[in-house]
Amino acid sequence: MDFATWNDLFVGMVTSILLLNVVQWFIYRERIYGLYTLYMLVWLVYYGSRMPLFINDIPDKTYDFIRAGLPSIAYFIYFDFANAFLNVRQQQPRLYRVFQFGKALVIPYVLLLIWLCFVDPVWHPVLFNTTHTVLRITWALIAIYSISQLFRFRHLEARYFTVGSTCLAVGGLLSMVLTFIYPRLPADLPFWQAPIAYFQLGILGELLCFSLGLSYRQRRAAVINAVVEQELVQEREKRHREQLESDLSVQKLRQEMSEVQMRALQAHLNPHFLFNSLNTLSSLIADEPIRAEQFVDEMASVYRYVLQTNAQELTTLERELAFIDSYFHLLETRYGRGISLHNQVDNSYLNYLIPPLTLQLLVENAVKHNIILATSPLTISILTNRNGQLIVHNNLQRKSVRVASNGVGLSNILTKYQMLGQPAPTIEETQETFVVTLPLVKG
Repeated sequence: MDFATWNDLFVGMVTSILLLNVVQWFIYRERIYGLYTLYMLVWLVYYGSRMPLFINDIPDKTYDFIRAGLPSIAYFIYFDFANAFLNVRQQQPRLYRVFQFGKALVIPYVLLLIWLCFVDPVWHPVLFNTTHTVLRITWALIAIYSISQLFRFRHLEARYFTVGSTCLAVGGLLSMVLTFIYPRLPADLPFWQAPIAYFQLGILGELLCFSLGLSYRQRRAAVINAVVEQELVQEREKRHREQLESDLSVQKLRQEMSEVQMRALQAHLNPHFLFNSLNTLSSLIADEPIRAEQFVDEMASVYRYVLQTNAQELTTLERELAFIDSYFHLLETRYGRGISLHNQVDNSYLNYLIPPLTLQLLVENAVKHNIILATSPLTISILTNRNGQLIVHNNLQRKSVRVASNGVGLSNILTKYQMLGQPAPTIEETQETFVVTLPLVKG
């Protein structure tokens, strides 16, 4: 196979790699693929100009510019590509300065070639060949130093780049040496005898290694992104679990606090109720010992209910009404015909629930703040309405001397309903009546 055929084959292989890289450039949209595309495009133009289809149509000075200038432009792009590939600026600052020096040489050199090839009408072959040779030797020295520094990179991605750069350097040096030894060779010689063919082999090895390195780099980035995404998902799940655990802890704490507060409220009722009962009993012992004995029995029955419901948040309306009947007997013993109680609760609501001792607090509140006389009795009524609510009302006949009140009874009832998450009871007072409407909880 002669060199011309080999050159066509080389151009076809570089074109294939170029097209593949263009596809990756459109997919990943990264600058490094753009630099790699420009790098291959320069070599493609450089060797494409040597194809029989174009070589006879290119003017001599244009061909000289392509032959001498395009490799320098390719090296200019190579320096930026290497920095993007390996982050040379951060990893090897000294090597980066060498790259910057190489780029600085390219600009005046290309400008000189433009002046010699396209501006100055007089051809200066000595100046052209001398500068071209000096720059080729400079590139060789920069290549040797750069390869020695690139071997300091230890990761696999850098190894691909280092091996590719070594292929380019070896091929370029071998081609340059053979060109000096055999400056004039026939055009139809076999490709393995053409010095430039070794440079092409070096470029092919370089492009192959660079492409493998980019593929490895992309896979590694995909793996890292997948790992990071998985860690983010796990972190979100962990935060979600922690949030759920925190919410459950807060809910449990609130429940415990509610239970503690409920116990505190009920504990407050017990001595308060006992104190009033003992006052009533004290007034009976001296004058009516038999009724006092009956009062003690009723009091024991009432207090038994208080103790039984002390640990409960809710009790049935039926039990609460039975308790109120016993409690009212105690009041009736004390006040006689001065007080009356009317139970008008619909039997369909007896299984509904209510906080324990709620009715006792309301009845006690009515007794505490109103005049109770046989001629002006206090009438307390307990009834239900169609909305499933319990209504407790009494006629209002305020004592002329207001009894000191801290509002604990009604406040306790409101607090209980609030802690149970139920609608708040309503309190209405007119000139003649005092009405409390309590929500009933379905059992």
